[in-house]
Amino acid sequence: MKEISSEEFEKEVIKGGKVVLDFYSTECPPCEALAPKFEGLAKLYGNDIKFVKMFRQQNKPLAEKLGIKSSPTLVFFDNGVQQGEILSGGIKRSDIIRQLDALLPEARVKEIKALIKPSISEFDVIILGAGPGGLTAGLYLCQAKINTVLIDIALPGGHVSTTHEVSNYPGFIDPQPGYLLSHNMSEQTKLCGTVYKVAVDVTNIDLEKKEVVIDEFETVKAKKIIIATGTSPNLMGIPGEKELKGKGISYCATCDAKYYGDKEVVIIGGGNSAVEEADFISKFASKITMVHQFDSFTANKQAQEKLFANPKISTLFEHEPRSFVREGNTIITEVEDLKTKNIKKIKSDGVFVFIGMKPNIDLFREKLTLDNWGYIKTDEDMRTNLDGVYAVGDVISKKYRQITTAVADGTIAAIAIAKEIE
Repeated sequence: MKEISSEEFEKEVIKGGKVVLDFYSTECPPCEALAPKFEGLAKLYGNDIKFVKMFRQQNKPLAEKLGIKSSPTLVFFDNGVQQGEILSGGIKRSDIIRQLDALLPEARVKEIKALIKPSISEFDVIILGAGPGGLTAGLYLCQAKINTVLIDIALPGGHVSTTHEVSNYPGFIDPQPGYLLSHNMSEQTKLCGTVYKVAVDVTNIDLEKKEVVIDEFETVKAKKIIIATGTSPNLMGIPGEKELKGKGISYCATCDAKYYGDKEVVIIGGGNSAVEEADFISKFASKITMVHQFDSFTANKQAQEKLFANPKISTLFEHEPRSFVREGNTIITEVEDLKTKNIKKIKSDGVFVFIGMKPNIDLFREKLTLDNWGYIKTDEDMRTNLDGVYAVGDVISKKYRQITTAVADGTIAAIAIAKEIE
C-alpha cells in the first residue's frame, strides 16, 4: 500500500491500471475503523489491484474535484475511469470486496477467495452493539482489566449519534450535539482498551456457545456476551413507503433535515422523537405538517409548548397516513381522517417518520425470553434466561428508554460480569 499526494494522482491512479483510492483524515473514527479492513484486503487483492491512500485535508482541491466531501471515502478506478459506486462513512468489508471483485475476472476472484482463511479471536466478553449501553459496559469492563471486544454493524454511538441535541444528559449545562456526546463516549471506551470491530457484517450469532461470526471469516469467542443491539425505527407498511425510503421518506432528522431548506415537509408521529425533531427540522423547512393518530401529543410538555409556539408547524390530530406517491419532485401523502374517514392529500417535498422503534434481535430471537412487545427480559443484574448472556439498553424490557437508563444498564451488567469473572 502506498500513500500519494495530488501531484502523484495522474501517475498512480489515472495511469495506474486497477486502483482503489482511500481518502482519509486524522482524528476520524470511521477512518480508524476502515484501516484494518483496507490493509487486510490490500494483502489479499494487492497483486491485482493497487491500494493507495491520500490525506484528504492536504489534498482538498483534488478531493473536491472528485466530489469527495467526507472521510473515509473509497473510489475505484480501472485504467483511469472511475468504477462502481463511491463508498464513504462506515464502510463494510463486504461492500469493498463487492467493488474489488467487479474489477477482476470471475476466475481470478475465485482464486483470491480460496486464499481467505478463517480466523478465531478470543475475549472474556463480547458486547454486541455500540450505543450508550454497550459503550458504558465496555468502559467499566476494560477498567476492570477484562478483555472485551465491542462489535457493531455500524459505527459507535447508536441513535445518539444522529440526534440533533441532547439537553438532559447529566453533567452538561448546555445541550450537547448528539454526535459529539456519542463520540466522546466512544473515545473514552476505546482509549481505555476495549477492542473495536465496527462497521462489520455479523453473519452468525450463537449465544449458547458465545460465538459471533463477522465478515464471514472471523469467529469471535468469549465467556460472556452482552446484547446491546438497540432498536430500529418502525415502518408503517403502507403503499409507497418502501419504494420512497431514502428517496424522500426519512427516519433521521439529523441526517436529512439539511436537505429541506425553505421546503415543506410532513412529519408522522406525536411522541418525544417526533415533536423534538420537528423543532430541529423547522430550522430548515419553511412549513411542517404534523400527522398524529391521537387527539393529543404524547411528548413531554416542554417540547409540546415549544412546538405549538412555532409558526412553521401545523398539526392534523386523529389522522393516519394511508399511502405515499411521488409526483415529480413532490411527495403526496394520503391521510385518513379517523373521525370522518375522509381522505386528504398533503403535498410536500419530503416526509419524516417517527412512530416508535422495534428491538434488533432477529438473529437470536428464538433463544431468549421476551415480553409481549418483543423486548428481552432480564433480571436486576441484566441477566437473560441464557447462562452468561446479558442484555442492556433499549433492547430490553423496561418502562423508560433513555440514554441515562442505557448507561445505567451497561454499568450494572459490567459490574455483575466483573465479579463473576474475578
